Amino acid sequence: MILVIDNYDSLVYNLVQYLGELGREPRVFRNDALTLAQVETLRPSHIVISPGPCTPREAGISNDVITRFKGRIPILGVCLGHQCIGHVYGGVVRRAAVPVHGKPSLIFHDGRTLFRGLPSPFTGGRYHSLVVDEATLPAALEVSARTAEGEIMGVRSRTEPVEGIQVHPESILTEHGHQLLANFLGMECHIPSPLTGEGEDEGVNPLGSTPLP
Repeated sequence: MILVIDNYDSLVYNLVQYLGELGREPRVFRNDALTLAQVETLRPSHIVISPGPCTPREAGISNDVITRFKGRIPILGVCLGHQCIGHVYGGVVRRAAVPVHGKPSLIFHDGRTLFRGLPSPFTGGRYHSLVVDEATLPAALEVSARTAEGEIMGVRSRTEPVEGIQVHPESILTEHGHQLLANFLGMECHIPSPLTGEGEDEGVNPLGSTPLP
């Protein structure tokens, strides 16, 4: 089962539909309608933190879910969820120089994990007024994707199966959205977890520097 934390995003069910089309069972809970204990009981194989209209500080249980389950369950943050990952790991989320809504941009990436098998660049749909400030990016995270202008479009934990992507995989403007999500669903966690009682092969490897366009 895939747990989707809904940050009151108007298009969250497009994301849910994509997950369902990949043959998985998504269950959706609003960010104020779920406890950490309930997440433990649900025993999800993967967690998706959805986009939303607020900042990470107003994203309900999203930050606590990342804090509790990173390293135990693969986590994907999309847009606001991506920013929540940056925030939880110690980065600063700030206003973007130019807010965008429904803007297609070329996304240059490192070809690993989420981006395995995807061309670089590909076109991604952007809907955001906030960005993770690279100057504050903690050592635990690495940049996995950028725009041609160098704005961060993806981050990845160096040691845990946690990925953030600023673009919307479910957007009609995004190429290869299903493949992005399929790559995430192929991630597993090899760290022993109280949810399963045993470890699994995860497959996320640390990277060197991220190539710029």
